[in-house]
Amino acid sequence: MVVKDVIDFLDNYAPLKYAEDFDNVGLLTGDLKDKVTGILICLDSTKEVIQEAIDLNYNLVISFHPIIFNGLKKLHSENYVNDSIVLAIKNNISIFAIHTALDNSNVGVNMKLCEVLGISNCKILIPKKNTIKKLTTYIPKENAKSLKKILFDVGAGSIGKYDNCSFSFDGTGSFKGNEKSNPTVGQKLEYVEQDEVCISITYLSHLEEKVLSSLRETHPYEEIAYEIITLENINENIGMGMFGMFNKSMSEKKLFDLIKKKLGTKFLKHSKLLNKPIKKIAVLGGSGSFAIQHAISKKVDAFLTADLKYHDYFKAENKILLLDIGHYESEQYTKNILFDILRKKFPNFAIALANTNTNPVNYI
Repeated sequence: MVVKDVIDFLDNYAPLKYAEDFDNVGLLTGDLKDKVTGILICLDSTKEVIQEAIDLNYNLVISFHPIIFNGLKKLHSENYVNDSIVLAIKNNISIFAIHTALDNSNVGVNMKLCEVLGISNCKILIPKKNTIKKLTTYIPKENAKSLKKILFDVGAGSIGKYDNCSFSFDGTGSFKGNEKSNPTVGQKLEYVEQDEVCISITYLSHLEEKVLSSLRETHPYEEIAYEIITLENINENIGMGMFGMFNKSMSEKKLFDLIKKKLGTKFLKHSKLLNKPIKKIAVLGGSGSFAIQHAISKKVDAFLTADLKYHDYFKAENKILLLDIGHYESEQYTKNILFDILRKKFPNFAIALANTNTNPVNYI
């Protein structure tokens, strides 16, 4: 197994295409063609974690956060980022970061938070825009069925809870090839009218390369006419945060106790208590102040996230209970997601969770 095999699997689970523009996901150090000796999974690929990988003789580190976030101008040891990168390069360690690609997945960070806290009927809080596209093409009638099948096979035609979705109608196409043409139907310089089928099919944007490759391989024409547009439809499976319901209402005090117990944190910050039962709740692992208004618009009773600043708490406006549980605490189970899916995919391979606690925040 090589590094690319692992990355391709993770990219299929949580496509890097859906990471936020500001992010730096993907392979940060190493070579896609390197044979993998073992995989170490962590939240942050610090120097201590890289040393763990070296000691285990593992050469692939799968990290949630990217150790390289801003541009590097020097690569000598001078700070914690450079120290980690230099150590990795010296020892041929590949570092892969998945970060907001997993944040935006409906089987990622926030799904795990909901699972741990016992929140059910979960939906995406902020659906990501421009993730659904539509292909329209024109093909001879006798080839239409085979084209639809191969497009369905690569994942096109899936809409929410449905797949194999498309729309077709019959028509007449016309064309005339020039002297350099090699037409499938008719002859050079001959005007041709052909019975064709217009096929429209939607697909998720990360599948575009596969969709177009399948179209080119299957379509019989030398020149293929097709159109691609981006749809405004809401994608219910990709986006930031989640909201759902507890099985039964609980007091704010019981919610605090639940969070402390399940997430192992002794401290949390919150906005003004509203003295009302909590039933509907939103979660967003990591820094989530940007989602406060989205949570309020969903009429949730509480919003659990991290890194709220002083003035963020005023945004509650007595409409919602805001909870800051800490950045590390809100994302701590992310590495377990990666561990579980990789162990299931590669059951006989050396995969481990890093022992190093990379939480930089301490409490007294």
